[in-house]
Amino acid sequence: MTGQGVVVTGAGRGIGAALARAFAAAGARVVVNDLDADAARAVAQECGGTALPGDAASAEGLAALVGRARAELGEIDVWCANAGVAPIGGADAPAEAWTSAWEVNVLAHVRAADLLLPRWLERGHGRFLSTVSAAGLLTMLGSAPYAVSKHGALAFAEWLSATYRHRGVRVHALCPQGVRTDMLASTGAVGEALLVPTALDPAEVAAAALAALREERFLILPHPEVAEYYRVRATEPDRWIAGVNRLQQGLEKGGAL
Repeated sequence: MTGQGVVVTGAGRGIGAALARAFAAAGARVVVNDLDADAARAVAQECGGTALPGDAASAEGLAALVGRARAELGEIDVWCANAGVAPIGGADAPAEAWTSAWEVNVLAHVRAADLLLPRWLERGHGRFLSTVSAAGLLTMLGSAPYAVSKHGALAFAEWLSATYRHRGVRVHALCPQGVRTDMLASTGAVGEALLVPTALDPAEVAAAALAALREERFLILPHPEVAEYYRVRATEPDRWIAGVNRLQQGLEKGGAL
C-alpha cells in the first residue's frame, strides 16, 4: 500500500476509521470522508491523512468528493465504500428508511464506480472495497431495509468484479457480523442477542480487510463461521430459512422483536 491513494467513506468512526488507520499504517496516503466533519478531521489528524467531509451518497456529493480527492492524491488507487445506514423495520418501515438504505448502501457504490472506472480502465488498475456486512450474504432480522440493500451491495460488487477483473480492477466485499461500533449499539435488543456475543473490534476487521487485499480475495469474512452459514444458505435453503425463522421466534418470545 506504500504511496497508494486511498479514500475511505464513513471514516469518522467504527470500521471506516479503523480502515483509514490501517491503510495509513501500511504506507498509503489516506482521505478520510464522513458527514461528521469534526470526526473526519480527528481521524485524519490521528493517521496523518486528509479530511474531506461531506456527503458520499448523492451524485453531487460523490462528484465533489472524487474531484477533491483526486486534487489531493493525484489519483485514487483504492476506494473504500464504507459509509452505511441500518434502519430498523420490516415491510412496514417508512418509505424514507427504504430510500436512505438504497441510496447509501447501494447507489453510493454505483455512483462512485461510475466516476472511478474511466480512469481505472485507462490506467489498467484500481481497487474497490465494499463494506457489505454478513447481512449481505445472509440476512438481518429486524431490519428488512438493511438486509435487502446489503444484498444489493454484494450483488453490485460481484458484478463489478466479474465485469472488470481482466482489465485490472480488483473488487473486495467486506462481510463481518457484529463489530463493536455505534451502528451495532443502534440495533438494540436484536443486535444484543445475535451479534454482540461474537462482535469484533473494528481494528480486527480492518486487519482482515488489508490481508484480503494483499491476497487478492474477493470475499472477506472476519468471522470465519459465516462461510459455513453461507454454504448452508446456498445449498440447503429450506434448512437455512427454517433455522433463521427459529431465531426470529426466539427473539419474538424474548421481547427483542
